[in-house]
Amino acid sequence: MGPVLILGGRSEIGLAVAVRLARQGARTVVLAARRGADLDAEEAAVRAAGATTVARVEFDADDLAGQRAVLDGIVAEHGPIETAVVAFGILGSQKRAEADVEHAVAVVHTDYVAQVAVLTHLAAMFREWGRGTIVVYSSVAGVRVRRANYVYGSAKAGLDGFACGLTDALAGSGVRLLLVRPGFVIGRMTEGMSPAPFSSTPDQVADATVRALGKGRQVVWVPGALRPIFAVMKVLPRAIWRRMPR
Repeated sequence: MGPVLILGGRSEIGLAVAVRLARQGARTVVLAARRGADLDAEEAAVRAAGATTVARVEFDADDLAGQRAVLDGIVAEHGPIETAVVAFGILGSQKRAEADVEHAVAVVHTDYVAQVAVLTHLAAMFREWGRGTIVVYSSVAGVRVRRANYVYGSAKAGLDGFACGLTDALAGSGVRLLLVRPGFVIGRMTEGMSPAPFSSTPDQVADATVRALGKGRQVVWVPGALRPIFAVMKVLPRAIWRRMPR
């Protein structure tokens, strides 16, 4: 198994995926994140799972101009990436975003604009190699955007649409994209919030991601029950939908 790149090396889900891929034979794992030198625990977890080379790379997703240089540096040192997991993102505060324009834009920039940029770079690189897999994390929050978190949800809706279009654009290139749509994930990002129905943990999302990779799937919902549920929710009258909680 070739090099695995985790963009968002501090992400609970991204790290859990890296651990599972290391157990399956990935020997080189690159953890890219802000404060990349401060990833002792993350590196130890991946090494314990079987990786022999764990590189820490400084990566600021919001620095659009610097993204390609970071990716090129990784490839120069470790060779073509086999699996790239795009796991960075922020939740932000809906209440703050409704009054603070800069905060609203920051959420959308990280969760949509920065992801579009890095996915475009990755797709171009992978096309050149004629192989590889990209993992993208959307959310059910973007399937139909709710009043309770419409800033974050709108960013995920844009990312979901972009990833679906990119999947079609990559058809026949040898490059595969896996789009993951989790529901509420109980972890650091949602600490202090009441879990929504059909919640999952980072480990459960990682398990579903790795299973889907093994099966060659293009889309996976976590948990799977959310797919039929949202098929119904998408057609609820707006007067009911606007009262839906997070």
